[in-house]
Amino acid sequence: MTTQQTFVIVGAGLAGAKAAEALRTNGFGGKVILIGDEDERPYDRPPLSKGYLQGTTEREKIYIHPAQWHLERDIDLRLGIRVNDIDCAAHEVKTAGETLGYDKLLVATGSAPRRLTVPGADLAGVHYLRRVADSEALKAAFASAQRVAVIGAGWIGLETAAAARAAGCQVTLIERGKLPLLAVLGAEVAETYAALHRAHGVEGRMNAGVAEIIGDSDKATGVRLVDGDVVAADAVVVGVGITPNTELAAAAGLPVDNGIVVDEHLATIDPDVFAAGDVANSYYPLLGTHLRLEHWSAALNQGPVAAANMMGTLTSYDHVPYFFSDQYDCGMEYSGYVGPDGYDEVVFRGDVAGGEFIAFWVRDGRVLAGMNVNTWGVTDAIEALVRSGARVDPAKLADPEELLMYVAANAAR
Repeated sequence: MTTQQTFVIVGAGLAGAKAAEALRTNGFGGKVILIGDEDERPYDRPPLSKGYLQGTTEREKIYIHPAQWHLERDIDLRLGIRVNDIDCAAHEVKTAGETLGYDKLLVATGSAPRRLTVPGADLAGVHYLRRVADSEALKAAFASAQRVAVIGAGWIGLETAAAARAAGCQVTLIERGKLPLLAVLGAEVAETYAALHRAHGVEGRMNAGVAEIIGDSDKATGVRLVDGDVVAADAVVVGVGITPNTELAAAAGLPVDNGIVVDEHLATIDPDVFAAGDVANSYYPLLGTHLRLEHWSAALNQGPVAAANMMGTLTSYDHVPYFFSDQYDCGMEYSGYVGPDGYDEVVFRGDVAGGEFIAFWVRDGRVLAGMNVNTWGVTDAIEALVRSGARVDPAKLADPEELLMYVAANAAR
């Protein structure tokens, strides 16, 4: 007689939800327990800074599965519950109310916004964005505010700045670097985002540090910069990065280094414990290095890979890193990865000034990454270029008359 197995998933975000889905799709007949510390059933986070924040995406559209989906597939979805402890030796997870045994465990606890530590950071009117309630609070703030200060010019900062402008607010973007997204994109492409926001009326305060958030009657009224200037604001948005939620894994003795360290199968050093999504620092065979990627696509694709390996089907996570962003009328997709060694040049194809182009980051004649802006149907070709590792002709990359699929096919030879 075979004992029914129990698979527990801690974290009911995209990675956890997709893992649960893959378990049932691939025929796992044991118990699946999906535990989330939010009261909401699993949902996608990208709309929270895009369509949902701007009111163009209905709430029901953000959820990964319909309301009855988990019940219909016999997935034990437990919401509003925090796991307090993982005991790997005993194969147990503990909540405030019970202890659950597991045969296999997936940790998909995600991440949390990095908090400001300057004086005034806890005033009302200071917003972070991670959960549905945060997005709704921001939406309400933008509806009533005249002036919004956004601290941090990363993807969340830029997308919320665009949403605030769409709501009719005056927006000031405060960033420590000299350009938005400088560390991510490099100066050549970062300048295109600086120009995009200038064109939409955003005031940029670059090379600016935040000294404190000032307030009146316990509500934020502005941001004082290190140089003494004050940026007046009715609402302040903080987007200065996120931190992986590794506390459970660390306390359980699992290796943690900028996330839970896992191999290409998303397995930890404990063969019965896996990790996926924002919290996982996973090994990428394509790149020959560990990466923790805070992208929607990583959570989307790592969940099913973890599920396959939990079921005993050895599967590698070998996707080309991918993310996307929508700001104003500018949509982009980015495929690939530029490592710490950087790049030699950026090759542009198309109309950069007109906002329809592709940028390629090239090192030693090879395409490390490509970003298509308002140019569609080319992601497969860009991924093929990145995956091939072959040398390419920069002139062909830049020439819009050259079919990109042809360039990719020839590079792969």
